[in-house]
Amino acid sequence: MRLCSGVALGKGDSGLRRILLALATVLVGLLGVVTIATADSSGRVTEAAVPPVLEPPAALAYSPGADAAGVDPRTSATVSVIDGTLDGVTLTAPDGTAVAGEPNAERTEWSSIAELAYGTTYRWGGSATGRDGAVVPVQGSFTTVNPKKTVRGTINIGDGRTVGVGAPIRIQFNDHVDDRAAAERALSVETSVPVEGSWGWLPDEGGGSRVDWRPREYWPAHTEVTVTADLFGVPYGDGKYGATDVTSTFEIGRSQIVKADASSHRVVVIRDGKQVFDFPASYGLDSDPRRNTRTGVHVVTEKFPERRMVSETFDYDVNMKWAVRISNNGEFLHAQPATVGAQGSSNVSHGCINLSTDNAKAYYDSAMYGDPVEVTGTNVQLSPRDGDIWDWTLSWEDWKGLSALGS
Repeated sequence: MRLCSGVALGKGDSGLRRILLALATVLVGLLGVVTIATADSSGRVTEAAVPPVLEPPAALAYSPGADAAGVDPRTSATVSVIDGTLDGVTLTAPDGTAVAGEPNAERTEWSSIAELAYGTTYRWGGSATGRDGAVVPVQGSFTTVNPKKTVRGTINIGDGRTVGVGAPIRIQFNDHVDDRAAAERALSVETSVPVEGSWGWLPDEGGGSRVDWRPREYWPAHTEVTVTADLFGVPYGDGKYGATDVTSTFEIGRSQIVKADASSHRVVVIRDGKQVFDFPASYGLDSDPRRNTRTGVHVVTEKFPERRMVSETFDYDVNMKWAVRISNNGEFLHAQPATVGAQGSSNVSHGCINLSTDNAKAYYDSAMYGDPVEVTGTNVQLSPRDGDIWDWTLSWEDWKGLSALGS
């Protein structure tokens, strides 16, 4: 017999017959449906149609899934295609605003690169082309979580400020945070030189929760610090979520530490390791615990050229010059001409540290937010009840124990 091309095959040519059959099968993908002629054992020629090999259609996958609800707005929304490529993808809010996104190099996946909004339904658009040449639509929608309330956090040290070596970083929330661990995981502190430190949660004040970051020791002078609080989308519990991200970049200034020893009736100011002032002073009256200046590390928080000071307990209402606040319990370093005779020899104040007018002005001009004032030599300890910044009254181990992450 002869096979189409005129090649003669005998009964014993089964090997060649198999080779030709294989070659014909390979042609299927190139030529579509082909007809193969074969000879049976009797030598009769038969023909059979071999079906073409079909390419698969495009298959799409979405994350979040179709019609998903309560989606985390920090989620990167993704659509991917198998056996095809994406021709164009859009993700839009109800007002038509497009979410920024980008495809991968192979155009098999598209992902959003911008945060989503709370309580919003987003819709997919676009198309993909399969290996079979057919176009399939990119479609569907999902909805982000709708918080019961959003809670804001603010950082106490603003961008570009310069602060003293005892300044803690504080994030104050405007409502209570139940899930402190979730909030703390969203916080970070980067420094220009290595600094060991930890977050610590303090009792709620100012209308909500608060968390401080304190270095183990005072900050190294001239350290550059960046605080990042990626709080948007963080679930705080009880239906509350973080309202927005906040950041701050600031600098630690020169090192200035006040050594305030009530037993010696002196105020010594050490700047960058060198003594720059040694002033006679009068501290709180030793015999009255209510009037004692508190022993412990205070922190300068604000200062006033003139400050009205009022006490119903001790019946005074006076204006004092060059007042530097070192605690929210009413302790200041300030000028007090009336006690100049006692300054350097005895303690007679109502708890403040009294200096002469000239000395108070000199110290006032040198002081900045975050400078430590280390008071020693009195019978009453500074405690959390005494003021806003009491971070340094705790040992390092006790401070770390205030972290929600056990750091």
